[in-house]
Amino acid sequence: MPIKLEAPRVGLSKNWRIRGTYLGVRVDKTSGTPDKKIAAKALAKIRDDIERGAFSSAGAPTFAGAALKYIGAGGESRFVSRLNDHFGDTPLTRIDQAAVDAAALALYPRATAATRNRQVYSPVSAILKAAGVADGLKRPKGARGARRLFWLTPEQAGALLTAAEARDAEFGLFLAFLLYTGCRLTEALSLQIAGVNLSEGWARVQETKNGEPRLVHLPPVIVAALAAHPRGMERVGKAFRFGKNGRLYTWLDEAARAAGVEIPQGVAFHAFRHTWGAWMRRYGGLDTTGLVETGAWRSRQAAAVYEHAEQSAEARKADLLPNVWRKTE
Repeated sequence: MPIKLEAPRVGLSKNWRIRGTYLGVRVDKTSGTPDKKIAAKALAKIRDDIERGAFSSAGAPTFAGAALKYIGAGGESRFVSRLNDHFGDTPLTRIDQAAVDAAALALYPRATAATRNRQVYSPVSAILKAAGVADGLKRPKGARGARRLFWLTPEQAGALLTAAEARDAEFGLFLAFLLYTGCRLTEALSLQIAGVNLSEGWARVQETKNGEPRLVHLPPVIVAALAAHPRGMERVGKAFRFGKNGRLYTWLDEAARAAGVEIPQGVAFHAFRHTWGAWMRRYGGLDTTGLVETGAWRSRQAAAVYEHAEQSAEARKADLLPNVWRKTE
């Protein structure tokens, strides 16, 4: 392929890329600029360098190339663009702990350790692993952040679903699906019609955080709701028409305000998964082991947070304390 400019790829980089072969020399690198005119000058310089024998095509794998392959294979693109602009054609062999630490500070100078972990360390690690590089990256102290267990009361959940349905019938159904299945946002968004069995009350989720498909139980309320899907279930493709974008989060914020429900910052749609876990504990009678057995969590450590959603049998013994204040019937 003759050497030429390639337009920036959405979600990967804002910069034009220079790719192709000129006089037998293969080129695949970023132009370093989103301006096409400046990128064209960079392309002309590369041609000139090749003609003078001053351009070296070592062929060493670069971050940009690895990121491109990662996105092409279906990797999460949300934070890759800024990373790609930062690392560019840096050889993978030079992306070590110090380089990633420096990138995290440069790209997110005021961010928390948890944010840097989510937006730098995790995607860099995923890209390196996809390229066959064992990264061994150490995450920053506090990378897990503070564990926030926010869950809705039945009254709050009912008001929120009503407000969501008033905005858009399918959006209301989507939130109800999250609430009664415990699915993560990405799991529900990727759910295919072909993976839903209403007669037996289950759905097969293919794209999970753990990388392994799992069966999700559909309670009667969701079976009935899906059977009355606004667009029907006799079709192919995704069960829900939504994508993970700003509009979806705006709709949730608006529905929450209309319902008088305040969802803590940073929780968003995960509030429904938290609520499902808490309700399965409080009303479903599951202990930590039982929650793990649902398949929604892979370890007791991950599911143990819901132990705080219910008073322990020992704590309930306070009911037996002497009443020295206001007598009750």
